[in-house]
Amino acid sequence: MIKARALAGDVAAGEAFLKELQPYVWRKYLDYAAIADVHSIKRQIHAHKGHGEVAVRGHNVKLGRGGIREIEFFVQTQQLIAGGRFPELRGQQTVPMLATLAGRGWITAEARDALTGQYWFLRDVEHAIQMVADEQTHMLPEDDEGLTRIALMLGYPDAEAFSEAFRKALHQVERHYAALFEAAPQLTSTTGNLVFTGDVDDPDTLRTLEGLGFERASDICRVIRAWHYGRYRATRSAEARERLTELTPALLEAFGATRRADEALLRFDEFLAGLPAGIQLFSLLQSNPRLLQLMATIMGTAPRLAAIITRRPHVFDGLLDPALLSELPSKAYLNERLVAFLNGASDYEEILDRLRIFASEQKFLIGMRLLTGSIDASRAGKAFSDLADLTIGAALAAVVGAFASRHGLVPGGRIVVLGMGKLGSRELTAGSDVDMILLYDHDPGAEESDGDKPLAPSHYFSRLTQRLIAAVSAPTAEGVLYELDLRLRPSGNKGPVATHIDAFGKYQREEAWTWEHMALTRARVVAGEAGLADKVEAEIAAILAQPRDAAKVRRDAVEMRELIGKEKPPQGKWDLKLMPGGLIDLEFVAQVATLTGAVEADRRLTATADVLAHLSPAFAEPQVRQELGDALALYSTLTQIIRLCLTGSVDSEGIPPGLADLLLARTDLPEMKVLEAHVAETARKVRAHFDALLKGRRK
Repeated sequence: MIKARALAGDVAAGEAFLKELQPYVWRKYLDYAAIADVHSIKRQIHAHKGHGEVAVRGHNVKLGRGGIREIEFFVQTQQLIAGGRFPELRGQQTVPMLATLAGRGWITAEARDALTGQYWFLRDVEHAIQMVADEQTHMLPEDDEGLTRIALMLGYPDAEAFSEAFRKALHQVERHYAALFEAAPQLTSTTGNLVFTGDVDDPDTLRTLEGLGFERASDICRVIRAWHYGRYRATRSAEARERLTELTPALLEAFGATRRADEALLRFDEFLAGLPAGIQLFSLLQSNPRLLQLMATIMGTAPRLAAIITRRPHVFDGLLDPALLSELPSKAYLNERLVAFLNGASDYEEILDRLRIFASEQKFLIGMRLLTGSIDASRAGKAFSDLADLTIGAALAAVVGAFASRHGLVPGGRIVVLGMGKLGSRELTAGSDVDMILLYDHDPGAEESDGDKPLAPSHYFSRLTQRLIAAVSAPTAEGVLYELDLRLRPSGNKGPVATHIDAFGKYQREEAWTWEHMALTRARVVAGEAGLADKVEAEIAAILAQPRDAAKVRRDAVEMRELIGKEKPPQGKWDLKLMPGGLIDLEFVAQVATLTGAVEADRRLTATADVLAHLSPAFAEPQVRQELGDALALYSTLTQIIRLCLTGSVDSEGIPPGLADLLLARTDLPEMKVLEAHVAETARKVRAHFDALLKGRRK
């Protein structure tokens, strides 16, 4: 159905029919087992037609080895694998799709050029064959005269010259086809015996496992025997067990290369136990051995990511994108992916579920980029925040549409989501919740909405906001989109969930405390109506620009920091946020500088790093600015990676070995004692600067 198109009759009905088929042709998840299925079809063609060898005389130019069908299957298999995720791979024509596959990195430029050239050559041969007697045939003649006739028609001097070019074409096509379908990866172990049959542990196997880095070899044997005995749903089919058996040596070597081999394999076992089926995953790993190393890295280093793929195995699909680690997850990139993923979803509940699936997968993929070092902590924070902007914006659009269908619209009604905290400063981590405020506006004379069940404006926007909160934070079968925190709204938890823009401005100007204005320095509109967004941004800028008593602002900030220190003392030396000289100290310095006009920039800055980089010389000397910026970069790197890898805080035993290796690699330090000393010294400097900047100056 990839090539199908409506060409006559009721074309609109035909196109509607093809649109109905799209979810079945273009799967939501990557269908990597399609490789085995398509190659099985090709083997059946060979068996039925008897075209198993490359030949010239009597060769079927369409169905034979190296023929047109192999080029088509080469293209269509990769279209089936990834077309659900990448709409640009859904084209009907073979040659343009070769170019698109190469452009996206799925095939090499050499494969594109070779298969394009041979495709047109083989089509020319096919045309020549069919022109001889005007017959629907694809078989080259077996006699000398017939073969010479074809050669001359195609511009060759004789049958021998044509035969040489034809064989070369078939072998070239066959080589590329075989690379995709037939070349099994080298998964066998060269390290020793790996026998898991029977009930008794094989002594040589135990020694091999110990040599690979496993400490409890007998327990590992028992776990693997459970795989091979089909005790999990994922291993009940004979085909799944066969593929897992072939994969096991490579899996063990990959897990053995981590510093916690036993723990990594047990996490993989937990992952297998939750899989509804294994054939897709085993096919994926079998066809992409490089993913084995990533799987081992996740299982050995990042329990949070391991838990994600245990709950949602399909997030692993995204790792197949050849451009994943080279393409930056910019807002435009994420938006393009989101639009494609939501395409075709019209039901409200389906949209919310798809948003959860998309956000979970993209968080995982952003995390993998951070884990492999293809992006740094700052870029990861921006990507996590852009993802939140886009998915919350899509949820808001869905809620507004569904709500309006019942209650109509308020005349001139507009709503925006104001991101606060780390969302506002674009510093979200893999484990961050989302701080936000809902602001609305409407025509001054509006009394109620115009729907079947009209509501007064304040009631309307309050109910709509509650729907949005549920759309984002309520658990569904696909989990939660984001945990929400709305405590930063005017009057805190006592205030309404949605606030009129005028009431917001009045509160901020007349009633808000210094700490609320400090929080407002990080605010930015993340979703909603553009006109109101501009109005809100202008209002925030005006509020922050109000003249203030700089000494009082510093004094209030110091008192707030001391209160936090008493109410929420740091939980150990790795509490980078709450420890003296930690992230909160840096954020308070940036926020006080913003409120007291000590930031030199041509626009309002919300990111802590940007504010620290633009502190005025009168507020902080260049060396102080540099040291504060370096401290933030260090804390951000450590925090992003720790939050990515661990579900909770670092316990008293410290950092797990696999994570320790990762932190040392990112900070370019030789051992954990050196890193710990570096963090302690950095915190000492930050606290000294905090005291000097906020306690030592009184103007």
